[in-house]
Amino acid sequence: MDKIQQKAIERFVAQAAGAVHVHISQVKLLSGGAVQENWLLDLLIEGGPHHGTLEAVLRCDSPTAGVAISHGRAQEFALLNTVFEAGVTVPQPLWLCEDLTVFGRPFFLMRRICGTAAGHVLVKDQGVKNRAELARRLGQELARIHSVRPPNAALNFMPLHGESPAAHSVKQYRLFLDRHHTPYPALEWGLRWLERHAPPKGLLTLTHGDFRTGNYMVGEQGLTGILDWEFAGWGDPLEDLGWFCAKCWRFDQNDMQAGGIGLREDFYAGYEAESRRTVDRNQIHYWEVMAHMKWAIIAIQQAERHCSGEEDSLLLALTGHIVPELEWEILNMTEHN
Repeated sequence: MDKIQQKAIERFVAQAAGAVHVHISQVKLLSGGAVQENWLLDLLIEGGPHHGTLEAVLRCDSPTAGVAISHGRAQEFALLNTVFEAGVTVPQPLWLCEDLTVFGRPFFLMRRICGTAAGHVLVKDQGVKNRAELARRLGQELARIHSVRPPNAALNFMPLHGESPAAHSVKQYRLFLDRHHTPYPALEWGLRWLERHAPPKGLLTLTHGDFRTGNYMVGEQGLTGILDWEFAGWGDPLEDLGWFCAKCWRFDQNDMQAGGIGLREDFYAGYEAESRRTVDRNQIHYWEVMAHMKWAIIAIQQAERHCSGEEDSLLLALTGHIVPELEWEILNMTEHN
């Protein structure tokens, strides 16, 4: 972020916040984020309702095109507003800017929250003080997300499909693989299994789409926020539960099947207490297979961004190397079913 961009952002915030003057006292690009960029900003605001020091994060697209199925910043901002009002613990959304003359890309600002989101840290003993409590709390947060139901005027950019969420996902993943230049027979096998065992269309809710360890932040007092809403949509609520519990997101802590940080039953208990619905445990296995399929497709897409020359990124290149591990897990999970 150069000085010209900083000055443009200061002018935008001053207008959006109804301030007399705004000065950026600190700016830093945060680590991580293959699809989006996050910039730490300390804002000194003079006048208006936000007078004083405001610790914020600016979130924008990566310099090149993101993963095809991810939302844009305006859509993610609308999602944050919606779930914030629903009582979900998220960073408070502040201002959206779609004027490309300000930063060159659409962006929004949100309040900064403290803690760590690093999965490899959180799954270690020193990362989480009370694993059972965190697992229950995450179940409660997920239930609050699922309290948002269609139709919702603020989220009318998210399509509703006539077919079941499971059948729709299978169709989309098969379409991608059919068009891709490299065959993936193990994934084709997995898709056929998912097609044959697909649950019928039932309850539709807002789903986070990437609810996992690494996409929430934990501080000294516990959970501080749920992050990264770019894959949210209308879907089967069990998809989020399966994604959170899938082996591919446990960071090798396989005895802690709830995100590598706790036990399934603690996670389910928090969800059931908040939602007042019983988790259909027989269906979770299906959605864990779907989780591995989804992550494999995304990993192929991210690797393609590097291999095609679109973006020179070691992170994207390495992501492609996890596909065989995901294929192996899909084969294991579907062998006797």
